[in-house]
Formats: sequence, structure tokens, C-alpha cells
Amino acid sequence: MSFLWSLVSFIIVIGVLVSVHEYGHFWAARKCGIKVHRFSIGFGKVLWSRKDKHDTEFAVSLIPLGGYVKMLDERNEDVPEQLKSQSFNSKTVLQRMFVIVAGPLANFIFAILAYWIVFAVGIPSIKPVIDSIKPNTLAAQAQLSPNSQILAVDGTATPDWETINMLLATKLGNDQVTLTVTPFGEDRPQQKILNIQGWTFEPDKQTAFGALGIQPVGNKVEMKIAQIVEDSPAQQAGLLVGDEIYTAQGEVFAWQDFVKQVQQGNPLDLQIHREGRILNLTLIPTLQDKRYVVGIAPTIYPLNEQYRTELKYDMLDALWKGIEKTTQLSWLTLKVIGKLLTGDLSLNNLSGPISIAQGAGISSQIGWIYYLGFMALISVNLGMMNLFPLPVLDGGHLVFLAAEGINGKPISDKVQNMCYRIGATLLLMLTAFALFNDFLRL
Repeated sequence: MSFLWSLVSFIIVIGVLVSVHEYGHFWAARKCGIKVHRFSIGFGKVLWSRKDKHDTEFAVSLIPLGGYVKMLDERNEDVPEQLKSQSFNSKTVLQRMFVIVAGPLANFIFAILAYWIVFAVGIPSIKPVIDSIKPNTLAAQAQLSPNSQILAVDGTATPDWETINMLLATKLGNDQVTLTVTPFGEDRPQQKILNIQGWTFEPDKQTAFGALGIQPVGNKVEMKIAQIVEDSPAQQAGLLVGDEIYTAQGEVFAWQDFVKQVQQGNPLDLQIHREGRILNLTLIPTLQDKRYVVGIAPTIYPLNEQYRTELKYDMLDALWKGIEKTTQLSWLTLKVIGKLLTGDLSLNNLSGPISIAQGAGISSQIGWIYYLGFMALISVNLGMMNLFPLPVLDGGHLVFLAAEGINGKPISDKVQNMCYRIGATLLLMLTAFALFNDFLRL
């Protein structure tokens, strides 16, 4: 059921964003007087279609992982003399560039409108207050204090942890980063400089702030058993509801560390505190749905209301926040691409369609406002990636058109075809590598 939900959520995301992207191309083509043969959502066999008064076929095709706008073009077909003025290749360089850039631009506009709705309706969030600092970390070296609220990262305001994580990720490869903090509930801002020279982290496994040693406020988890699954390893080992779990040496066991040890699949030697008695036992995890489990749930204390907030603004401020968020994400995507090229960020962090599908499924289950925010995020990424100057992408077409504008003549078909083959090969290799990363994370 979870797989099917994620698949349907993913198809909806891709279908909507591809429609938006291709509509950008279509709208610009119509504005420039270019005849459009077909506007298709999906590739392959046409499942449904209809034509409008301009003889443009609107189609839904079999493979829902993309789309295209087929325009009249003398380079690909024989064009009657009376229609040559409506062909793509007959238009000026600027007009053709406008048609190409309109696709990514439509994705950015969609993101702005989506975030406008998100911030106008309001989205629940948690104030970026530090719960604790892990010892011997960069955050500890900078003398960050618990119960401090992070106000800004290098001068950029941080209303929530998502923004902090996004901004810190852009600092990879830098020598330092400045956090503006204040004691929670007070207005005494101060600057804390973190030396991040040589710092790195794995985005698919941890947050940027977590890698620095910052533990945010959240639900309190106590290693006191609240529930035991019937016939589970925990029940078989003799554990009872109310038992407090410690390491074999009697040290406090953090839930996250406990889960990590369980996932290793090895027997765990534990010390159990039960009604004033201390017991020692061994817990043996069992493999279930590709994950090791022991069948217990800890005691969870909900987050105090004073740390909860809602990111909600009036209509005009919400629109500005939508523009600001889209701009931040675009800049982040650009910086991440740069750090992948320079090696500051490992290619192992690339995510593919499986990761996107998982994100779509999770966000849609949480609520429609989170799902809309996820769609906006993917829309920004789609727009930025399409502007990457790789042949077969919109950015590659823009490079060819820019060269034509400078030289006064188009790049030869031979050179363009060679570049397209190279670009397609690189894109396929990158997609395959991202898919491989996705499978490793399953």
C-alpha cells in the first residue's frame, strides 16, 4: 500500500510539473506565432488526444515520466511555403530563446504560486531552538549553548529548521559560517562563528545542523518501554512495558543510538531497570521487510507548545515569502551543482526518481499543504536542472542559440548532433547513477 501510494503521488507530481513546464514552452511558442503540432504529457503511445481550433493536438501518452511540445520546424519536416513564417527556425534568436526559457520559467512561477498558497494558508513548524550540543563537535567548539534560538545564518533569517538546513548545506567548502543566536524567549542576539574548514556531511543520512553537532528541540523520547509487539524479539527476551533500557555498562541509551545498533542486526547486551531491580539480558533483532526490528516503542513526550509556531502571513507578505523561498531554493540548487562539480559534495548524494517518489508519498500522507510544498521544491529543481548547459536540456539549446546570435549563423547540424549524443549519454549515465544511489538507500 505504501509503495502504491508513493507511486501515485509521484505520478501526480511529475504529471503536474511536466504539464507546467511544457505549457511554458507552448504559451511562448503561441505568443511568437509558432505553429504547435502536439502538446503531449508523457512519451510513447498516445492514449488520449484532441485538437483545438489551431490544429494543435493535446495528448496524454503512455509513459508518464516527461512530456514534449512538438513545433513546426523546417529542420525536421517539409514545410509548405505559406506556413514557413510559423516555423520555429524562422523566428529570431531572441524569440527562440524566449520559447526555450519559458519552460523553466513556468516551473519557477509555479513554485512561487505554490509557496504563496502554503504561506497564506499557514504551515505548522518548530522554532529553531537548540536542545543540546554534542560534545567534541564544531558547534561545541563555537560555544553554542542549549536553549538558544538560531535567528540567522550568515545574515539570512531562519524561521525554521528547514531553512537552516538549506542554508548550511550551501556553506560546504567554506572556511566558516556565522550563526546569529539569542537565548530562547529573549532579544539578545549574538554572533557565533563556526570553523567549517574541511567540514562535510551526508545529506541522505543526516542534517547539516546535525553534522555540526546541533540537536534541535523536539519530542522527548525516553528509553522506557511504552509498547511491546506480540511475539516480537523483545517479548521473547522477557522485556515488559515499563522497563527502562540502558547499555550493558549501565549508561543512558539514546533512542537514535539504540535504533542504529538494532539496524546492525547483531545481538544487543542490555541492562534493564525494572521496579528497582537491575536485570541483564540479550536482545536479538529479527529481519522484517528489509529492516531489523525488536518490537518495542519508547515513551514519547510531545513537544512543548512554546516551541511550536506556524509560518503564516497575509496575502502580500505570503507572496513575497513565496518569491524569497523560490529564490533561496534556486540558489541552493545552483550551489549544490557547483559543489558536485568541485567535489565538495559527493556524487553519492545524488537522488533519483525513487527518492522523489518516497518524498512525494511521505509528504502527501502528512497533508496536502506539505505535498504542495514538496511539489514547489521539485518544481524549482526541475527548472534549475533544465537550465543546466547540457545538450538535450533547455540550457544546452540556449547555449547553441547564444552562439548563433554571436556568430550570426547557427552551429552546424553535425556539431549539434554530436553534442546531443554526448549530452544524452551523460544524462543517461547521471540518471543511472542516481538510480543506483536510490537502490542503495532502500
